[in-house]
Amino acid sequence: MKEIIITENEAGQRLNKFLMKYLDQAPSALIYKLLRKKIIKKNKEKADGSEMIGAGDKIQLYLSDDTIGKLRKGRLPDIQKAVCRKPPMLSVVYQDEHILIADKPENMLSQKAVPSDYSVNDALLDYVIFKKLLTKRQLETFRPSICNRLDRNTTGLILCSLSLAGSQEISRLIKEHQIEKYYLTIIKGSLDETLDSKCYLVKDSGKNQVFLYERPLSHVKCEEVHTIFEPVCTTDGYTLVRVRLITGKSHQIRAQLQFLGYAVIGDTKYGKQTVNQYFRTEFGLTHQLLHCYKLQFQEITGKLSYLSGKEITAELPVRFRRIAEALFPAEMQAAIR
Repeated sequence: MKEIIITENEAGQRLNKFLMKYLDQAPSALIYKLLRKKIIKKNKEKADGSEMIGAGDKIQLYLSDDTIGKLRKGRLPDIQKAVCRKPPMLSVVYQDEHILIADKPENMLSQKAVPSDYSVNDALLDYVIFKKLLTKRQLETFRPSICNRLDRNTTGLILCSLSLAGSQEISRLIKEHQIEKYYLTIIKGSLDETLDSKCYLVKDSGKNQVFLYERPLSHVKCEEVHTIFEPVCTTDGYTLVRVRLITGKSHQIRAQLQFLGYAVIGDTKYGKQTVNQYFRTEFGLTHQLLHCYKLQFQEITGKLSYLSGKEITAELPVRFRRIAEALFPAEMQAAIR
């Protein structure tokens, strides 16, 4: 028999969810069968899996060590790899016991597309192990992870969870629009006034591209997207734009600007080739200039209420700042506020 004592970081979830993480090679049907037959109990009492677990609860597995070993792959190999790596490539802007906010560089995926990728999730795990923020026991049933995604070459602030409570609360806050996200970008075209833009997005997963329409289409799935574009400064046909993201869909900002008649410089998917070629030649730019520079937490309740009103910012990447200062030399002091 094996007894597991639930830690604070595992509390606040249903028993069946915890068991599916711990016995990660066991089909859900088998887990429910073991519960029905009282082979798995909670605090030595029969459980059906729907019970919420709290810190200090004890889960009894009336199974041999060999059987348990067959039912769980575990995450030790990943942890061992992380321990062997150099200090992680993660620029941490903010951290507490529940969440971490990192400044994502260009050319890094938020999460793996293929096994060989090194993503923000991998860097986060490396960081957690390198800094000894979570124990091996905690990592068996909880894996720190990103809570939102940025495109590979979009830079800036990305939210990550360091605890189950952090993951649950950040997901709730994002869903309830309690975290305002602000970006900076430079577009080809003169934007003279703030645009509060709503339209409808259709995603083509095969092409990894989205298309926008003024009205929803009846024959395909559409999602409403909402973004506010505010010009900071304009000169010689270029505009430095502050973007407030209301909804958060794939490629939303870049595609919506294209839909409105503008192009993010450096954007090879939705931008203009001639513009991109100029900035590639003059500044070595090979990706879109789009940077999440500010997160603003609203007046929030719950376990993360201490974040109410907090503002987190990230500096512009070096290449972005160099281009912005070349285009708007007198106005850059107003770029971030």
